[in-house]
Amino acid sequence: MSAAQAPYRLIIGNKVWSSWSLRPWLMLKKTGLAFDEVHVALRQADTKTQILALSPAGKVPALEVGGLVVWDSLAIIEYLADRHPELGIWPQNVEARAIARAVAAEMHSGFQALREHCPMDFLASKPMQQVPDAVELNIRRIVASWLDTMTRFGQSGPFLFGAFSAADAMYAPVCSRFRTYIPDLGRYGDDGRAQAYVDAVFALPEMALWAEGARAEVAGA
Repeated sequence: MSAAQAPYRLIIGNKVWSSWSLRPWLMLKKTGLAFDEVHVALRQADTKTQILALSPAGKVPALEVGGLVVWDSLAIIEYLADRHPELGIWPQNVEARAIARAVAAEMHSGFQALREHCPMDFLASKPMQQVPDAVELNIRRIVASWLDTMTRFGQSGPFLFGAFSAADAMYAPVCSRFRTYIPDLGRYGDDGRAQAYVDAVFALPEMALWAEGARAEVAGA
């Protein structure tokens, strides 16, 4: 490997749709770790074949480093945290770190109704006139979790645990879904802090870069 070559290669899908790709991409950008992006167009006839040539799981994202391929967003983030403990990918406090992992895992495995009815469409604005009951339950749980986390651990900054962490990377696509479909979180138990959190995530320069990439995809379609 040449000195000029990035040590990591991140295989991602379309920036408009691929919520799972956004998570490790944002984490890598926020840490400043050098990486190359490999894009695979989703929703194409040969998408599965292209991804299988790069990742054994047949899904994006995947992280390549040397001869190692790590798939799954959360596994990639955990790998980066293990490789770079000095970067503070998870909160330093042991209790905060435990809750950060818990809320990240809850996002990773849950909220199926929100995923089904509100797929990530990063550039769109499609406020839902009628929200299915199951989606409302998901939204209320997320808002309650955010408020609890910020109350207990997030007093020092605008993110869930004060400083940006892996938990925020995991919830960035949820912030996108809320912006697209659920612009008024006050209807779901928010006291204003959850909406401010969404705004803080979208104020990140890295999110602006992701949006720029999404717009380029649409323009080139």
